[in-house]
Amino acid sequence: MNREQKNTKYDVLIAGGGAAGIGLAASLKSRDKSLSIAIIEPSDAHYYQPSWTLVGGGAFDVRDSKRKTKNLIPSGVTWIQDKITGFKPDSNEVMVANGSPIQYQYLAVATGLKSNWDAIPGLTETIGKNGVTSNYSYDYSPYTWELVQQMKSGKAIFTQPPMPIKCPGAPQKAMYLSCYEWEQQGKLKNIEVELNNAGAALFGVADFVPPLMEYVQKYNATLNFNCNLISVDGPNQKATFAVKDADGNTTQVEKSFDMLHVVPPQGPQDCVKGSPLADTAGWVEVDQFTLQHTRYPNVFGLGDCCSSPNSKTAAAARKQIVVVAENLLAHKHHQAMPLKYDGYGSCPLTVERGKIVLAEFGFGGKLLPTFPWLINPLKATKLAWILKKDVLPWLYWNAMLKGREWLARPFEN
Repeated sequence: MNREQKNTKYDVLIAGGGAAGIGLAASLKSRDKSLSIAIIEPSDAHYYQPSWTLVGGGAFDVRDSKRKTKNLIPSGVTWIQDKITGFKPDSNEVMVANGSPIQYQYLAVATGLKSNWDAIPGLTETIGKNGVTSNYSYDYSPYTWELVQQMKSGKAIFTQPPMPIKCPGAPQKAMYLSCYEWEQQGKLKNIEVELNNAGAALFGVADFVPPLMEYVQKYNATLNFNCNLISVDGPNQKATFAVKDADGNTTQVEKSFDMLHVVPPQGPQDCVKGSPLADTAGWVEVDQFTLQHTRYPNVFGLGDCCSSPNSKTAAAARKQIVVVAENLLAHKHHQAMPLKYDGYGSCPLTVERGKIVLAEFGFGGKLLPTFPWLINPLKATKLAWILKKDVLPWLYWNAMLKGREWLARPFEN
């Protein structure tokens, strides 16, 4: 489904065909069918990544998280299957690996972020074997469950790199689900569990720390903060961490493991980093409320690639899609932009198989529960588990990617 002719100019060009990109295309088409829209996305496959935590906990089939990109592109939208190599916003062009630059009237950047597996020496050589796994991968999340089932005693280490990362709760969710299974099998008392977190707190929103600490204590897990994984020796099952003390001094500590769940360091995509669209950290520089670029008015950013200080989750993208769709079209018609993004993000914290603490929050850690009368946001509930396991995947495939926006508008205008 590549371009039929070179140098086509689109009303809206969307860089990236992940959750945010496809969702935005569907949203725009539902509002104005006459728009010429194209998505640039190199991958044949599209993944529902939030399910991989459940795959690693034995509660979801990884094959159900994967679909063909061609079947998800909205009707009437052109799919340009190519790799983005750069942006030229001064001439309204996006550069691609194969072919001429693609022109646009409006650009929405939804390139996501990059998992830097190579940033930890030894990781790529050993991931998927030697007890080293990650739920941040379609290929390796089933291995997490395999290891959990096999392990009877020893040491299990779970890591979390510096922020920002996709779904900041996922590193500890892997720990909770593993511990729950070991507890059920009567093995937990023989397993030493550690969460080594490069950050300084268990979770970025303080309100959710007490209910999570109940489970940390229940599973007898050790929390190590300011402790960042810097290398892995898979064959010898040793991991090296940079540990920062209260004075800011860093020392290296080597730890042996029987199971190591690694979260790779993450950052901006290469095509965005260093481009005119990027801020100093390499993210697409947007106004956090309108999601319009701070220097190029006909450019918007959404999803994991943008500089807005929200939690990088699919739930955040779902809200951002509506904000960008309405604000972009308003700007196109010389009207005031009607919506403000409130920073909404959601992290269903899977603390055991069958119970979840449903963390929903916005800018500044403000609690933004969708169903406060139904689900207590500060307690682990069965209802939140049903929402995560059964309802949200259905909503993703059948609503978010199809321009149906139930409960997707921001809480505050």
